[in-house]
Amino acid sequence: MTSSSDSARPNVVELDARETDPVRILRQALGRFDAVALSFSGAEDVVLVDMATRIRPDVPVFTLDTGRLHPETYQFIDIVRRRYDLSLEVLFPEAASVQALVREHGLFDFYERGHKSCCQVRKVEPLARKLSGLDAWITGQRRDQSVGTRGAVETIEQDAAFSGRAGSLVKFNPLAHWTSRQVWDYIREHDVPFNPLHARGFVSIGCAPCTRAVLPGQHEREGRWWWEDVAHKECGLHAGNLRRTG
Repeated sequence: MTSSSDSARPNVVELDARETDPVRILRQALGRFDAVALSFSGAEDVVLVDMATRIRPDVPVFTLDTGRLHPETYQFIDIVRRRYDLSLEVLFPEAASVQALVREHGLFDFYERGHKSCCQVRKVEPLARKLSGLDAWITGQRRDQSVGTRGAVETIEQDAAFSGRAGSLVKFNPLAHWTSRQVWDYIREHDVPFNPLHARGFVSIGCAPCTRAVLPGQHEREGRWWWEDVAHKECGLHAGNLRRTG
């Protein structure tokens, strides 16, 4: 593990960003950073939880509670917490910010104005507060998850959207080169828990008002913010994707 001094913290240049094996990428993240945490919400993330706890049982894991998740998602979060004996940190938005947003725009204005401002308050700001105390974080992003926004995702990269405790922040995406089929093959092979909404046609699962099941043949992200342009279906958590792809 690195020391607490800034000079001892590795950067992207010192890491093997050519690596594509998820377990070896996780070993880099967990072995070379003290202040590192895994972001958990969906099927990809619980695969990483399963892998990471085999390397480091006490791996720090956090999740975002926007206050508008499906009941099934809340139950799923607790199942994962108990299954892997996690000290799972749940992040919440600032109550005053949510109250101000709802007072000014109502509960469902995103269907008309777009989802950005709601996601900013409920997701981006709580995440930014968490990441400000880290040197690196781990996500379940895959290149084939989205049309136009995630195709350039690297396994290890400098975060272009958020800052860590020393300024720079390293972002690990161990499943960047995996397909959805590989994720689900792993889930079945290792008996990994998953959100029951997946069995009802939900592929990419977010907040209840902004997520719906997809039809056969539709891209998985078409179930998110379906009233908006398919090429910009990001909530801001991975805004660096948009900057890289233009």
